[in-house]
Amino acid sequence: MPELKRLHAGHAPAVLAFELANRAYFAASITDRGDEYFAHFADRYRALLAEQEAGICAFHVLVDEDDSVLGRFNLVDIEDHTAILGYRVAEHVTGRGVATATVRELCRLSAARYGLRTLRAATAHRNAASRRVLIKAGFAPEGPADPADLGGEPGTWYRRDLLPH
Repeated sequence: MPELKRLHAGHAPAVLAFELANRAYFAASITDRGDEYFAHFADRYRALLAEQEAGICAFHVLVDEDDSVLGRFNLVDIEDHTAILGYRVAEHVTGRGVATATVRELCRLSAARYGLRTLRAATAHRNAASRRVLIKAGFAPEGPADPADLGGEPGTWYRRDLLPH
């Protein structure tokens, strides 16, 4: 059974494998990370762990029983009991409710572990699957997103107020 885990250094090879295996799939609905991301993956990964250690972000991976990464679920820009949610799941698990169930779990974890009261997420209009996940997970549209925040694409911000733990 898949398990949501806080990102740690030992996840690096599985995260890289996940990103490479799903690169074309992700690029069909969100901006591609680019070759530079992969060329400097180790440095970037260490920087993410440093941000997490500083309390700016909280990164999570959904791992399968074989420790392969099925998805990434991140809380970024944590400030004033609010964070921005970002997520991506492997192509081979899409359409099975994995993203929705994990976003719901992260909402509960966000209030209980991190003391967050509000989560926000932006998605491009063309990313219908992400919009469905957010709505099913209890997020409501909040207003237009700046295209600069979505790789130049128009989109919408969503918000979910979390229940106190």
